[in-house]
Amino acid sequence: MLYPILRNTLFLLPPETAHKVSMQGLHIAAALPFGKQLLKGSFQYKGNDLSSKVFGLHFPNPVGLGAGFDKNAEHLDVLELLGFGFVEIGTVTPKGQAGNPSPRLFRLPSQKALINRMGFNNDGVEIIAERLKRRKEKSNTTLIVGGNIGKNKNTENSDAWKDYCTNFKGLQEVVDYFVVNVSSPNTPGLRALQEKESLRKIFSELQNINTRNKPILLKIAPDLETSALDDIIALTQEVKIDGLVSSNTTLDRSLLNSENTAKANTIGAGGLSGQPLLDKSNQVLSYLHKGIGDRLPIIASGGIFKGADAQSKLNDGASLVQIWTGFIYEGPGMVKNICEYLSNQK
Repeated sequence: MLYPILRNTLFLLPPETAHKVSMQGLHIAAALPFGKQLLKGSFQYKGNDLSSKVFGLHFPNPVGLGAGFDKNAEHLDVLELLGFGFVEIGTVTPKGQAGNPSPRLFRLPSQKALINRMGFNNDGVEIIAERLKRRKEKSNTTLIVGGNIGKNKNTENSDAWKDYCTNFKGLQEVVDYFVVNVSSPNTPGLRALQEKESLRKIFSELQNINTRNKPILLKIAPDLETSALDDIIALTQEVKIDGLVSSNTTLDRSLLNSENTAKANTIGAGGLSGQPLLDKSNQVLSYLHKGIGDRLPIIASGGIFKGADAQSKLNDGASLVQIWTGFIYEGPGMVKNICEYLSNQK
């Protein structure tokens, strides 16, 4: 109930600053006497009726946090206290990189949306892997952690598979599943890797070194033509892909009203996320599920703000869902609220 007031205060700050302040606040709250118990009691869904086994992993509930929120695996302990069924870190690249110049994250509050052109800013696979290793050694956590992996900005597309393999080798002992990100609009040329032959090369090389049988998923853009979606559906029958993440941010500005279209034109390049993406992402999800059936699980994202949004994804064939932009606008009670809604639908 208090979060709208807190959100309005945070929204007075630049988006990246607000993110740092809010996460620091969660860490401080968790460190207080009884802080962890209070956070767990307030925000975790207590039932076990939403648990499921997906690509061989046990998920306590189907609501996860998408990649890009905890890029460097620095906040997993406090995010676990908020009740997420799983958290995806990254996008991780072989070498640390600063990403695109600031400002690079923008709010469109009237439509509960964001535009970002972050550019895979992260610490690099070695530092992130070491951070995850230290956490595993000192924690009895059961939180499922996914590793979202990408290529460095200066890596040519012809060599991109090498970057994905470097990331995989570095993280395979410290994450539970992988997501191959070839769909961010903020790394020049990256989306070209969604073409069938490029994907075949990347997944073939990754499965060759997948000695631990880690699930490897593919994250796609919501802007693909149906012919490209058909290629991906066909590819899942030719090479081992363990699941899909549908979908990333969109370049489609037609989803915005006139006021925000003008703002977006001023902002410039970047991927759009949030409430306007719900219907578009659901259409892509539904198409993929009809083509794949129950052969492969799909993690669905895009426009989830409340329980009914998550339920619409599950109805369209998703096994799990991920939130991101909705978490910024709705606050830490969001996971519990969605889980309670989903439980009531059973």
